[in-house]
Amino acid sequence: MGYYTIAVDYDRNAAGRDLADEFYEVSTIDVAAVLNVAKKCHIDGVVTVATDMPVRTAAVLSEELGIPGISKEVAIRATDKIEMIKAFQKHQVPSPKFWIVENDASFQRQKKELEYPVIFKPQESSGSRGVILVKREEDTRQAYEYTKSFSKTGEILIEEYLDGPEVSVEVICENKEVHVLAITDKLTTGAPFFVEMGHCQPSAFSEEIKTAIETVAVQAIRAVGIGNGPVHVEMKVTQDGPKMIELGARMGGDFITTHLVPLSTGIDMMKLVIENACGEKINIPKNNRYGSAIRFFSSESGRLEDVTGIGEALSVNGVKYVLLFKKTGSSITDIHNSLDRVGCVIAQGRSNQESIEICEKALKKIEIKIEKY
Repeated sequence: MGYYTIAVDYDRNAAGRDLADEFYEVSTIDVAAVLNVAKKCHIDGVVTVATDMPVRTAAVLSEELGIPGISKEVAIRATDKIEMIKAFQKHQVPSPKFWIVENDASFQRQKKELEYPVIFKPQESSGSRGVILVKREEDTRQAYEYTKSFSKTGEILIEEYLDGPEVSVEVICENKEVHVLAITDKLTTGAPFFVEMGHCQPSAFSEEIKTAIETVAVQAIRAVGIGNGPVHVEMKVTQDGPKMIELGARMGGDFITTHLVPLSTGIDMMKLVIENACGEKINIPKNNRYGSAIRFFSSESGRLEDVTGIGEALSVNGVKYVLLFKKTGSSITDIHNSLDRVGCVIAQGRSNQESIEICEKALKKIEIKIEKY
């Protein structure tokens, strides 16, 4: 694309370091330090791809340097689950009933009003960290302590549990115009932690439901106030229609926007996001309408001895990537959040179902050897 790139990360061995023209060992949440780097380098745009933590930093750069992006106020609503759901309520976006717990005394009051089942969420977190389903009052104390341990402020959000399949909507906004690029069907572990274990595109829902999903996504984006940049919108399709879970002012993680969107639509979303961040007019190509899918894999608990069959999995027609997240000797635990997954298979097919079947065929080739504790 011809851009000169500057990367910042607290990890001197960050994966993107060698791909950047310049690298600074600076935490993405150290706003002052990142701003100093941005001023020194005279940047034209700023992007955070699939993580919520730097969204507020990027917003400060946008305001301070006059480059495209979102405001600090919008960034707070897009990263604080409590402020976000308040915005949904204010603008009548379909979303769950909720209770805000500020401290222990507040918890004691609020638990008397809960309508089970409910979901406990930290005020600020991602990757399903700290999220848990609670079905009975006698389990609330343990759930509260668990969720609070993931909250920087100690505040947590309790929501009505929404029953129904989960989807996400991959979006880019340009001057308040919302462009929906794809709807993703999701597979999760279910209760109690709801960790995502698979995604596929395009969505298998009817055109009527997909239109309703897009409508709710646009309502949520406007309620939060996002007018530029990527948005990853998550919701559940209930008996009463689509209802919001949350959104992020960033591209979707889990390889959804970097891999599945290009494979299923032919659209290079990363390219669009960079162009948008630099103030260029984006051109969205015609959707190619293939299928794509990802399936994550896990294992029983123990020490990872070896993973075999990767070559055989890659040889399955339609498989594009087989990725491992854990090294030999790593500790493998039960799936409580996205960091507990061992690896994934990504495939492309003529439809979403064919893509899923390709992933499943490849997964059968992979063997994970575990030494039990």
